[in-house]
Amino acid sequence: MSEVLRMYIDGQWVLAESGETKEIVNPADETVIAVVTEGNEIDAKKAIAAARKAFDDSEWQDYPASERARLLFKLADLIEERAEEFALIETKDNGKPLRESQFDVNDCCACFRYYAGLATKPHGQTYGVSDPMQAMVVREPIGVCGQIIPWNYPLLMAAWKLAPALAAGNTIVFKPSELTPLTAIKVFELIDQVGFPKGVANLVLGAGPTVGHELAASHQVDKIAFTGGTKTGKSIMKAAVENMKKVSLELGGKSPNIVFADADFETAVDYALFGIFANQGQVCSAGSRLLLEESIYHRFIARLVERAKLIKVGPGLEEGTEMGPLISKPHMEKVLDYIDIGIKEGATLACGGKRLALGGKEKGYFVEPTIFIDTTEDMRIVQEEIFGPVLVVQKFKDEAEAIRMANNSIYGLAGAVFTNDGAKAMRVIKKLRAGITWINSYHPTYNEAPWGGYKQSGVGRELGTFGYEQYTEVKQININLQVEPIGWFSR
Repeated sequence: MSEVLRMYIDGQWVLAESGETKEIVNPADETVIAVVTEGNEIDAKKAIAAARKAFDDSEWQDYPASERARLLFKLADLIEERAEEFALIETKDNGKPLRESQFDVNDCCACFRYYAGLATKPHGQTYGVSDPMQAMVVREPIGVCGQIIPWNYPLLMAAWKLAPALAAGNTIVFKPSELTPLTAIKVFELIDQVGFPKGVANLVLGAGPTVGHELAASHQVDKIAFTGGTKTGKSIMKAAVENMKKVSLELGGKSPNIVFADADFETAVDYALFGIFANQGQVCSAGSRLLLEESIYHRFIARLVERAKLIKVGPGLEEGTEMGPLISKPHMEKVLDYIDIGIKEGATLACGGKRLALGGKEKGYFVEPTIFIDTTEDMRIVQEEIFGPVLVVQKFKDEAEAIRMANNSIYGLAGAVFTNDGAKAMRVIKKLRAGITWINSYHPTYNEAPWGGYKQSGVGRELGTFGYEQYTEVKQININLQVEPIGWFSR
């Protein structure tokens, strides 16, 4: 058996108290690529205690913003120096094509650098109130932050959580997905190397119902931040109510991509493919509902299917691969079940719909790029998040119907409009009930801009100054510049 990879608690690399381990599987060929220690609530409690002590009693609270920034800049540099190593690990662990992993590594470094820079920028306000008082507002760290990330962007989601929280001066208990912990372990190796005080950043491996629940329920944790499914997000919110901890949730989506007849045709086709098949469709903001104006419907479908059939599906490390495997066998089966549901509901498969046996071998969790047409709004495949390479196509008559159909969802994470009419584009975008939107594009987002959704797509925002503020408390300070008795009561 290979060496068991450990957790990082209070500045030490440790095995789980239970002695349990978990095999990490490459979804492209189902081989075991690592064995990691498998923590539970006991290990989570130890990490929480270490983070609590580091926040309340260590020198971390006295670190100036410039020193926190220096540590984060150094961390970004070390990740960048090992960029190819991180990309290879990410692709083996998650399955995504290597070119996507390389992009994620670059974006991860940019995220750490963005928040390193933000740490030293102005974050307060002063007020000209009535003499002799001076009033001000400052932002202070919340305290101990529990952070839980999913398996679809393991490295990038780590940066999105760790960077703003550490920049603001919090301490961390971080839980990666039990399916994809390997790049997080490497990040914490570098955190240890950079020299953060012990207990400031802690890594606990393990399952959501044990480690994740303890982070959400613990009265010693001041904030919980979670990215993942809406159902799990609701259970985290319920657990967090017990001590009224701060909560930020980035949850699911069933995002509409609206294409009008006057759009640039090939551009719209290209982004429709990118919107759903990038990262195998395992993206919370995926453009999983394609809304087409009826006059271009048949032409668009024909071209879309033609292009989808050309997508090269294969192992992420294989040259030329454009779409990799799904993350696990259970998830692949869930996606295939949804395809069966769509067929039974009466939708028509325009292409795809099957598991792929590459090289004649049923090894790896590959599913064909799949497109459903002849759908209706009440179908489960139209309303529920599939989180795989499955696109459902809807038809609309006019602008008003497009907006109504787009907003007919419990989710409100993302959405896009393709048209060459600038006024129409803005009218529609402003009426979409979604937090992340595009005009004549899909998917590009930036560390500088907020990420999050309306409705059941989440609570709060990540990234940008909004993401930083999610890790701070606001304190009002009032200063008397004329120190003498107020004389309110008789003497």
